Amino acid sequence: MKLHELTPTPGSTHAKKRVGRGHGSGNGKTAGAGHKGQKARSGGSLRINFEGGQTPVIKRLRKMGFNNPTRKVYTTINVSELSRYKKGAVVTPEMLLEDKVVKNIAKNGLKVLGNGELTDAITVKAHKFTGAALEKIQAAGGQAEVL
Repeated sequence: MKLHELTPTPGSTHAKKRVGRGHGSGNGKTAGAGHKGQKARSGGSLRINFEGGQTPVIKRLRKMGFNNPTRKVYTTINVSELSRYKKGAVVTPEMLLEDKVVKNIAKNGLKVLGNGELTDAITVKAHKFTGAALEKIQAAGGQAEVL
């Protein structure tokens, strides 16, 4: 078998229907669109969710979910990311922004999480600390100050 010998299976392909080519073709004059009406006109197609002026189903269904207006949002950072600072350094949220460790400080501030290890004794100032983060900072001889 060669590439030029390949043909489609008989009956699997059909010739395109040529509409609007005279009444002798069987699809002339209205070209299968019927008489008058919106769908017979040029550009007269309806959008997918149109229901004839009736309120669409997407508007009839209730809204889902809940947005908590009192939700606390913190920018988080792990203890492992603080290990870049030398012994005796005072790490503040503003300093982390300057050093591009975090992109922005969230509405409720900075929270330090306990993932990773810390070797040098540093002072960390943040708005919240997890229990594991406090233990690791103090175990390294550093201090954790809540802002």
